[in-house]
Amino acid sequence: MKTTPQPADSDAGGEALGRLLLDKQFHGDLEGTSKGTMLAAGTAVKGSAGYVAIEIVTGTLNGRTGTFALQHTGTMTRGTPSLSVTVVPDSGTGQLTGLSGKMSINIADGKHSYDFEYTLPETQ
Repeated sequence: MKTTPQPADSDAGGEALGRLLLDKQFHGDLEGTSKGTMLAAGTAVKGSAGYVAIEIVTGTLNGRTGTFALQHTGTMTRGTPSLSVTVVPDSGTGQLTGLSGKMSINIADGKHSYDFEYTLPETQ
């Protein structure tokens, strides 16, 4: 995963909001890439923050090719994380039309891995 910080925008929250571009690669049942944007806000309380992100994934999932969108919502309350990463309903295209699911992100030693629980309609 690569993140690229973007300059603060005074018309969109200024220095209070961090904005990053996301660039990811997936390997496993999901072989592909994604591009997205993340917005984050910190607080004066150490360990408290929030972020939202949307990314578009392009690739092959269990042998089926297409694209879909993932929506992230995350908070950290005094060091305790809460995270939801969900497939945007009806965002699947191509052979991924009808995809639904959720993803969990695991971070160990600075590396990200993902568990993806998903459902695809039966092929016709």
